[in-house]
Amino acid sequence: MKRKDYEKELQKLQVELCHLQEWVKAHKLKVIIIFEGRDAAGKGGTIKALTEKVSPRVFRVCALPAPSDRQKSQLFLQRYIEQYPAGGEIVIFDRSWYNRAGVEYVMGFCSPADHERFLELCPLVEKFAVDAGIILIKLWLEVGMEEQELRFRARIEDPLRQWKLSPMDTESFGRWYDYSRARDMMFEATDTKHAPWRLIRSDDKRRARLNVIAHILKTIPYKTIARAKVKLPKRSSKGRYDDQASLRRMKFVEERY
Repeated sequence: MKRKDYEKELQKLQVELCHLQEWVKAHKLKVIIIFEGRDAAGKGGTIKALTEKVSPRVFRVCALPAPSDRQKSQLFLQRYIEQYPAGGEIVIFDRSWYNRAGVEYVMGFCSPADHERFLELCPLVEKFAVDAGIILIKLWLEVGMEEQELRFRARIEDPLRQWKLSPMDTESFGRWYDYSRARDMMFEATDTKHAPWRLIRSDDKRRARLNVIAHILKTIPYKTIARAKVKLPKRSSKGRYDDQASLRRMKFVEERY
């Protein structure tokens, strides 16, 4: 997809996201959007496109680090539930509790029993959340084997992208089919009527981003809320003084550009 066409469509969708934002605030909706998928599937870029024109106080991105020793002793889902939205919030999980069904299982960070128990209980926990009024959207970005390799190689060679490449990523790269099996087991157990998975092919990043945003807008019913027209008041001249004089004693950043 050409950049010009992509940016034109993205702008239209981002305007609608602003309307959705006002609706969520006004009606105190609680929304969770989960982004999962293979490494280098384009989750970060999609989340950036989704959130770059809206308020971070409404669209809150949650990307939890590895659990601390204290968190490891808690219930597995506890630190995720702490991030659930209040009324008027959309929480976007850049990876989520489904780590247990993916990287933790494949890389041996949890036991087979822990993995089995998660797949058994996860649909029940999600049912409780949905029954409590949370709108739960689960998205899986699926990138092809060849495209994933191209993206990994680009990260290796580009200093602006190398921060995206961790030792865990390179280790995971060689386990394509292990992740495929883990993915299919996860779908089998957790693709439920109350919390279904929706898949997006992401070999074309631009189309994937547009399709994700369009799906979110379609999934959450909303209407445009008329906003009162804003009119700037006149600035008062009372107490007028040379407010730039005091700044002349301060040290400014060197103007190199």
